[in-house]
Amino acid sequence: MNAPAAELPVVVIGAGPVGLAAAAHLIDRGIEPLVLESGRAAGAAVREWSHVRLFSTWGEVTDPMAEKLLAPTGWTRPDAATYPSGGDWAERYLQPLADVLGDKVRFATTVTGVSRAGRDRVVDADREAQPFVVHLTTADGGEERVLARAVLDASGTWTTPAPLGGSGLPALGEKSAADRISYRVPDLKDPAVRARYAGRRTAVIGSGASAFTALAYLADLAKADDGTGTHAVWVLRRGISGATFGGGEADQLPARGALGLAAKKAVEDGYADAVTGFRTEGVERAPDGRLVLVGADGRRLDAVDEVVVLTGLRPDLSYLSELRLALDERLQAPVGLAPLIDPNQHSCGTVYPHGHRELSHPEQGVYLVGMKSYGRAPTFLAMTGYEQVRSVAAAIAGDTVSADRVELTLPETGVCGGAGLFDQPEATPEQEGGGCCAAPDTLRIGAPARSGGC
Repeated sequence: MNAPAAELPVVVIGAGPVGLAAAAHLIDRGIEPLVLESGRAAGAAVREWSHVRLFSTWGEVTDPMAEKLLAPTGWTRPDAATYPSGGDWAERYLQPLADVLGDKVRFATTVTGVSRAGRDRVVDADREAQPFVVHLTTADGGEERVLARAVLDASGTWTTPAPLGGSGLPALGEKSAADRISYRVPDLKDPAVRARYAGRRTAVIGSGASAFTALAYLADLAKADDGTGTHAVWVLRRGISGATFGGGEADQLPARGALGLAAKKAVEDGYADAVTGFRTEGVERAPDGRLVLVGADGRRLDAVDEVVVLTGLRPDLSYLSELRLALDERLQAPVGLAPLIDPNQHSCGTVYPHGHRELSHPEQGVYLVGMKSYGRAPTFLAMTGYEQVRSVAAAIAGDTVSADRVELTLPETGVCGGAGLFDQPEATPEQEGGGCCAAPDTLRIGAPARSGGC
């Protein structure tokens, strides 16, 4: 337990884009990383949405230090102006990077706990002099522990999607209806998945980029020869406003803006209906086995065959319970970072450069980085994570000047504009630059509302 800290590795949890970039920056600083990945390949979470195209270009999703590490292998970055899919990102960048790192990355290894060696969360005595102890399980069920001089948790939030229920808890009946509920954007190129949604009525819950993507995919399926009768019901917890469809042509990430425009077109063309002001409290089975969503206000939607829940993601903090973390009570993000990313008041263009100081905790030497650092906030970009780990690696190396010299400019967008207080009345068209004056039950943009109206 008394090994000199400088001789211990820095444990990085997660071999995704930010975790692998962290390893590259640590190596550049002469610090030994040990990356622990629960999946069996680099970018395991990214591979689960391999069919989805990123709204950032190749030039925005590769880390400069990682590129430096890859260069001697003959690796060439794809055209910086093109857009990779998740599968492209994993196969053409993340896996080659993991291969270069070699035995510094351990796959099929799940972290089950992190603490200070010989000190639980309560004990103060000589705490900071102790190394971190990381407990893990291996693919064969074995248990191990490793010591570390610091811990960077870049495990992301993919494995803990938010539920259907509008109160943040699973809706009543949600778990028992799991056979007809998905929490991922469907891969409609997979024949089995395509058959599940073709010709059927699907509720899409959510208002972000993932929901836009699902709506666009379902609209494309409805236009295909094998998709006749496919229809989406877009369920929003708020009303339709000028900001509902994101930044559109004003988005400095054009592909992200295009997602919102595609969702809007799906509604305008009649391939999807929008149900507004609906917060799901229950899921019931219709006599034919389909699902009926029941709202907090007593409304019941017409039965649907499938439900796609895209209401955000959450950090898994369970294995960090013995560490002294300072987390925002709303977002579960580091308290120094939370005010910059709070969706109640934040727009992407207002994020000022941040690094190790905003990511620090009372437990010195532990950092949540990447998507996990954002907690429940939905506006993370890969380039943000790369800058985070550059700063953190410098801080661990003792180079405070470099660690504090954080330079990051995020593209402006309407996608992550301030959400405001969701129970306040909707803004008028004059305030929003267009939109509906009151939230009807169901409406089609550009067509008469089925119930209520503007």
